[in-house]
Amino acid sequence: MEIIPVAVEAFAEKYTTPESSVLHKLNRETHLKVEQPHMLSGHLQGQFLSMVSHMLRPARILELGTYTGYSAICLAQGLAENGILHTIDINEEREDMCLRYFSEAGLADKIKMHIGKAAVIIAEMDEVFDLVFIDADKAGYEQYYDMVWDKLRPGGFILADNVMYHGETMLSQDQQSNNAKAMVRFCEKVAADAKAENLLLTIRDGLLMIRKAG
Repeated sequence: MEIIPVAVEAFAEKYTTPESSVLHKLNRETHLKVEQPHMLSGHLQGQFLSMVSHMLRPARILELGTYTGYSAICLAQGLAENGILHTIDINEEREDMCLRYFSEAGLADKIKMHIGKAAVIIAEMDEVFDLVFIDADKAGYEQYYDMVWDKLRPGGFILADNVMYHGETMLSQDQQSNNAKAMVRFCEKVAADAKAENLLLTIRDGLLMIRKAG
């Protein structure tokens, strides 16, 4: 399903700061050479992630789901001096591509890439995060939310991507894929959490912004 009409998307992009040359090159290479290029955050969402990061000036960011590194670069742009972004991905085949673009963007010293299962790596981390971006396997969102919550500072933010899952979440339950059902369960879990404040943004495929209150 098309959530945002093409004309609306084009109008929004027209009045959004353009991609940097590095991001444009990464965007193009991803679409030419990598499977499932729709997974790329892209221009509008990337600029939103960069804006959020610049507003927060986080010292520590955690990203779950690196893909080809586009969102990591956007998020890292707003890091505080000496800040670090940890990004986790299960697919080691894209690691070289990610590291190449992190270096080309001048962010190699600010982004630390981890390859492996997110749940295992998160459990081993001794960090307090200001911002967490969840863009990994949809069935794992609820677990990741629980795992990162105690590692998130009071007042910190979680951004969860794809929560509208191509519009499937708005279909009847019998028409939803397993991933769409997982996104509905996740959204309901967050909405029921008294310790969280949340806002679902209709950016790209649905982006749930969550603040750790208190």
